[in-house]
Amino acid sequence: MSETPQTPDPANPPAPEAAPAPPASAAEAVAPITTPAAEKPSAETLKAAYKAFKKRVKVTSLDHNSRLGKSPMTSGSSELTAITPPAEYPRAVWQALVEEGKLKYAGQGMYGLR
Repeated sequence: MSETPQTPDPANPPAPEAAPAPPASAAEAVAPITTPAAEKPSAETLKAAYKAFKKRVKVTSLDHNSRLGKSPMTSGSSELTAITPPAEYPRAVWQALVEEGKLKYAGQGMYGLR
């Protein structure tokens, strides 16, 4: 027995969905956003993240210094000051490394070695 899809009846449209009730007070309207307390990353995680960051700095520096399109008017190699950290680790890990004094925050999600 096959069921055929029912066509909507134009004379009898379906009832609209009920809207949520408005908040009773202003305090309910502006509920504070609570975030769970962030746990400090483990020492192993911090060590692995720092190692990955140093490797990224090294690779980025080698890539930057091996450019063919350097201007002949500039001398020496430019120093790399900050990079975007590897995305494998959350921001909390990088902030913990800043608090430990291993990295410095350069702004806009960029970090550099101390």
